[in-house]
Amino acid sequence: MRLTIALLFFIYSINSLQAQVIKILDQETQEPIENAALYNTAKSTYVVSAADGTADISAFSKSETIIVTHVSHLTLKTTKAALIAKGNMLYLADSENELNEVVLSVSKFEQQAKGISQKIVSLDAEDVELKNPQTAADFLTQSGQVFVQKSQLGGGSPMIRGFSTNRLLLTVDGVRMNTAIFRSGNLQNVINIDPFTIDQTEIILGPGSVVYGSDAVGGVMNFYTKKPIFSFEDDTSVSGMALTRYATANNEKTEHVDVNLGFKKWAFLTSVSYSDFDDLRMGEHGPDDYLRPEYVVTQNGIDTVVENDDPNVQIPTGFDLVNLTQKVRFMPNNIWDFNLGLHYSTTSDYARYDRLTRKLGDQLRSAEWYYGPQLWFMGNLQIDKKGNGDFYDDAKLTVAIQYFEESRNDRDFGDPILFTTQEQVNAYSLDLDFTKKLNDNRLFYGVEYVYNKIGSYGKQTDINTGDQAATATRYPDDSSWQSLAAYLSGQFNLAESLTLQTGLRYNHILIDATFDDTFYDFPFEKADVSFGNFTGNAGLNWQTAENFNLKLNLGTAFRAPNIDDIGKIFDSEPGSVVVPNPDLKAEYAYNAELGAAWRIDEKLRLDVATYYTHLNNALVRRDFSLNGATTVDYQGEPSTVQAIQNAARAEVYGVEAGLEYLFTKNIKLTSQIAVTEGSQEEDDGSDAPLRHAAPLFGNTHLIYRMKRWKFDASAEYNGQFDYDELAPSQQGNAYLYALDADGNPYSPRWYTLNVYSEYQIAQNWKATAALENITDQRYRPYSSGISAPGRNLILALKYSF
Repeated sequence: MRLTIALLFFIYSINSLQAQVIKILDQETQEPIENAALYNTAKSTYVVSAADGTADISAFSKSETIIVTHVSHLTLKTTKAALIAKGNMLYLADSENELNEVVLSVSKFEQQAKGISQKIVSLDAEDVELKNPQTAADFLTQSGQVFVQKSQLGGGSPMIRGFSTNRLLLTVDGVRMNTAIFRSGNLQNVINIDPFTIDQTEIILGPGSVVYGSDAVGGVMNFYTKKPIFSFEDDTSVSGMALTRYATANNEKTEHVDVNLGFKKWAFLTSVSYSDFDDLRMGEHGPDDYLRPEYVVTQNGIDTVVENDDPNVQIPTGFDLVNLTQKVRFMPNNIWDFNLGLHYSTTSDYARYDRLTRKLGDQLRSAEWYYGPQLWFMGNLQIDKKGNGDFYDDAKLTVAIQYFEESRNDRDFGDPILFTTQEQVNAYSLDLDFTKKLNDNRLFYGVEYVYNKIGSYGKQTDINTGDQAATATRYPDDSSWQSLAAYLSGQFNLAESLTLQTGLRYNHILIDATFDDTFYDFPFEKADVSFGNFTGNAGLNWQTAENFNLKLNLGTAFRAPNIDDIGKIFDSEPGSVVVPNPDLKAEYAYNAELGAAWRIDEKLRLDVATYYTHLNNALVRRDFSLNGATTVDYQGEPSTVQAIQNAARAEVYGVEAGLEYLFTKNIKLTSQIAVTEGSQEEDDGSDAPLRHAAPLFGNTHLIYRMKRWKFDASAEYNGQFDYDELAPSQQGNAYLYALDADGNPYSPRWYTLNVYSEYQIAQNWKATAALENITDQRYRPYSSGISAPGRNLILALKYSF
């Protein structure tokens, strides 16, 4: 807290450096408007408003025309003299046509949403500010369009349209986060993205392989972080914000500060965030099966089960999270734009909570099960260049280096041996993308190269003596995964109201891995894999009337096997061990989607989408053998041998619907709901429920805005899965679920009631307060191993300058 106060004092002291600053507000709500663009085409001067709506107009002369645009407001023309005469205040009117929204995800270049055939969900920094999500995983949950599973507090594994983990793609500023060790089990890499640095998030619901390649089967989550802001004058401009936040459910203490230094051609943005989370408290009202009545402590090498003084507190779940970002931008003229982004994120050790609740008979099975620090670094250089139109109008070169590090540590109760596996991935990527206008049509084309190098280490440690010995690694050490690709797509205006979006991509995958037979007698020595994949899509967007829009999209997607599929060794569950299988090929998805949006009048808007996806050659875990052996010894326990195999097909289908109703300009009701059904072929040829097809989920918000206040009352809700609706793998994981009257696991329905509020105390100060899960429900989202927060009061104070 002292650090925050010192930072606020420092920021306030440099606030006087600003000059000729105006404030841009919504005409009706009086709320600040972020990312409004102010420019003059004759001089190529360009300024963007900050989060508090402020913009420095020193670069403009008093008499020249200033054009002000924003994606959700009407364009306005004015002059600096007129603005000064009005007290440096500028008001923009809402645009009633939301289809003018600009999106980046579909082609990597700006496109009007009204011409895109896929469903895109857009979220921005304003959503982060009001809801105060603790991590990017919580931010996705609050969208109402993405279901998130958690196995521990330091986690969050998104599910979209029945797919998850390595069948979904994560990108940051256009760079894929997915690596060769992204697994089919639950992932928590999304928590490394700092919500405070997010400027815009776009979620493609459905396949995105034409532009993004492997893994973009169920959807693509694109996180675009804030760019540095220029001053467009000789003097330095300084802006930024500092924030402190506290939440009661896990005693969260978060501090954040970012500072932007703007020069005429250079701009720098520095961001620092730190969060400390204690053990998470669940709600009072719900299934007793979720309670934590006991846990293990270890003293002097002796494991002891102790009674939990408060079974609603999930011990141990706390951890720390640090995020650092440095951005540099150089724009020598209106042709070249250079952006360098450096991101660093790390956690403390954090417990795999669901594994610590498992029992062997009546005894807790594990004394320790925790992840080591999850570390991520990305250096990303992006160069944008405007062309002369001969071969391209805009070109974008993206070169990125990433480093990932993670480890797993587990020890059985009463056993002195701690098993540790550690993984490191160096990921390199190069993307070169172009766009070219052909009359009213546009072409998008590009090439991509991705190279992953994997380091994997294993050891066992006697906690009493400190003696260490080697053990089997999780992955083949020094293995590699490469992807080379080229794509071509286009947006064609077939008629004034009809747009065709289509594309084709070729991807070639190279895998090299050598297997160490020190601990297991493998019937193979290495995997040397090379294969290619074609994917394509075609979609129509038909504006049948001014207030009615239809979208039809057909597409294919693929997921190439990676090092996790081909070379992994791990315990999938007690008594089973997964071993390598180099004889794998890509799985293919075939998708069809139909959507409609209808603005009935100025107040009511409805949208609905229905989809179907068929997955061939699905990579699934099945029983296997090593040299004829179906059982091997793994960490001292006889275990059934299993491997990832192209042994199934799957299908998923569902409906998504949304509603928006404007009672007045200041009061709005929104609601979203998603229903997903899915099945997967089993060993015997029968169909079983698909594990990552979430139950019905959605939310409803009543939003009220006035001059200084913003208020959001919401309900979040989730349907129920009975025992026979659970996937077979989940039916065997009773420790994750509540038990029904017959003693079988099931996932109960749940709801929460929540209120979020925001108050502009002064021009630079803003306070937010929220009360989540008001009725203190004890619930656990489907497939999760940790219960959600109980009643949670969130308080935050922000200073902008």
